[in-house]
Amino acid sequence: MMSFLRPATIFRYRERMSETPESGPGGTVGRAEAAPRPPSLLALPSYLAGHAARIGHDALVEAVGQHGLRLPHFAALTALSDFGPLPQHVLADRLGFQRSHLGSYLDAIEERGLVRRTRDRADRRRQLVELTDEGVALQRRLWLVAEQSQDSFLACFTQEERETLTTLLLRLVDADDRTRA
Repeated sequence: MMSFLRPATIFRYRERMSETPESGPGGTVGRAEAAPRPPSLLALPSYLAGHAARIGHDALVEAVGQHGLRLPHFAALTALSDFGPLPQHVLADRLGFQRSHLGSYLDAIEERGLVRRTRDRADRRRQLVELTDEGVALQRRLWLVAEQSQDSFLACFTQEERETLTTLLLRLVDADDRTRA
């Protein structure tokens, strides 16, 4: 069994991080202020990852929302930018969306002229989804906005720490993808 940080270690870390030059060790910051969350939960990587994900998610949702879109719309535009035209069911699978939900997300961005759906010439039962020129242009602008939101979200890390975090998270996601394949 793998050992994680003990709650007491979390307390000490939070106390050290909350010290200011004015307060010094054990200064005016109380224990309740230094650790507002249960230290036992803070010792669980899954709890920390979930909380960190919510912070980053909220920043990205706000950034994308300023362009009148929701995160699933941005995800679909970005996937199509990365992969090119895809059958609708493949796009849903690559994004991890329920196929029925993707249809309504695509309806919204198709109405805005950002994507188009056409019958697949190789298999008329399938619909291919592709970006329009307007979709390509908006996705590029949204990508810059997304990067800015992530810069803000990860501002407390150095560039090297960001790269390490991203590498570790990718390893975790890849491992999960392999178990689902």
